[in-house]
Parts: sequence; structure tokens; C-alpha cells
Amino acid sequence: MPIFEYRCEQCGHVMEVLQTSRKATKQTCAKCGSTNMKKLLSAFAVGQSKASSGPACDSCAAGPACGMGSCPGGTCPMA
Repeated sequence: MPIFEYRCEQCGHVMEVLQTSRKATKQTCAKCGSTNMKKLLSAFAVGQSKASSGPACDSCAAGPACGMGSCPGGTCPMA
């Protein structure tokens, strides 16, 4: 089942939603109750063995666990 991230345009709260159907449903902010939610483009998770370490960006707070390779705009979206 896919997990989607939404950001509330009213208060800025970001939340993850597990959607069990293919139909998009109107989301409500868990913090303020607003329905003005924007679906975010999020990275997908990829399994990686502990023996291999992927590239990490220098500015990343997550360090080697990041695996992004580079951070757009110098700020890590994974942090």
C-alpha cells in the first residue's frame, strides 16, 4: 500500500497518509483540521545492505544513511 506525504497549506504541518485505495481522497490536516492539503513529491525507500554504503552529501544531517548523493539547494530533504 502506498504512503503519501501531504503538507497543510494553512499551518505547514507535514503528515504521511497510508492510502488503501487507488481513489484519491480529500485529506484533512491532523494539526489544524484544514482541508487545504498539498501532495508532496517524496523519495521512495530502497533497501540496502549494511555492507555497502551509498554516497552521501556533505551537508546532509543523515550522513551516510542518506543515500541521496546530493541535496538540491544544499539542504537535505531527508533530514
